[in-house]
Amino acid sequence: MGSEIKLKEHIRQLEENLLSPEIRTSRTELKKILADNFFEFGSSGRVLFKEEEIPEDGIGIVKMKMSEFEIHRLSDEVVLATYQIFNEITNEYSLRSSIWKQFDGEWKMVFHQGTKTKNV
Repeated sequence: MGSEIKLKEHIRQLEENLLSPEIRTSRTELKKILADNFFEFGSSGRVLFKEEEIPEDGIGIVKMKMSEFEIHRLSDEVVLATYQIFNEITNEYSLRSSIWKQFDGEWKMVFHQGTKTKNV
């Protein structure tokens, strides 16, 4: 059970890192967290791919709060993370899901989806 709690804390930290200005404004840092085959179904309705969509100055700064974070182990090397985001700038909520896979002992995000929702 302790290893599951540590894994949940680790994945949550990785997700929170993706909300931080230091990571979001650096294509280099983003590439460290995202798997080579990463793609996203954005809350905008767009499909984004790692190599096609990350400009040199990153993906922009956001002001978001995460809640209701959970992980669901799909295999020894794959985890589904689910949570809610509140965007403090737009006053919008979204449900988020990410698939994380372990590559050579390092967790990388392979998929992410954001779905706008009403206040949850």
